[in-house]
Amino acid sequence: MKHIYLIRHAKSDWSDPSLDDFDRGLSLRGKRDIHLMAKWMKEKKIIPDYVLSSSAKRAKRTAKGLLTEAGIDKKIAYKKALYFTTPEHMIEIIKMIDDKYKEVFIFGHNPEMTELVNLLLEESIENVPTLGIVGLQSHIKSWKKFKPQNVRLDFFIYPKLFR
Repeated sequence: MKHIYLIRHAKSDWSDPSLDDFDRGLSLRGKRDIHLMAKWMKEKKIIPDYVLSSSAKRAKRTAKGLLTEAGIDKKIAYKKALYFTTPEHMIEIIKMIDDKYKEVFIFGHNPEMTELVNLLLEESIENVPTLGIVGLQSHIKSWKKFKPQNVRLDFFIYPKLFR
């Protein structure tokens, strides 16, 4: 069995309108939400074997912050291909994950995260909000077999559930 956790980046900082979208960091609320969500993950003992993140600044900071706050010491693989992509391309990226990994975090953006979740699941999620985490499981032995027909929702959480 494989587990994948699709994580949208935390709330971004819009205070400098001259910044390119790729270079925006996190807002104060985004930084606070990281602590909140990391606490939940730590309590549930959710620890990844492998971490992929968009290379956009806000996704990188979310990934680093969440892992640090949860006490998880894992290297993060950054992929520019996770920034401004399609759900189908994200599935292709997932299929390339080494089979030795069973628990995978992927940090990305909307609308791609919501579109991917809705492509994978029978149930529909209207929106994956900032720092929303969608936990999925698949009864596969190889990531190459990852596809919508073999994915099941474990949980869907986001910061407002804990405030």
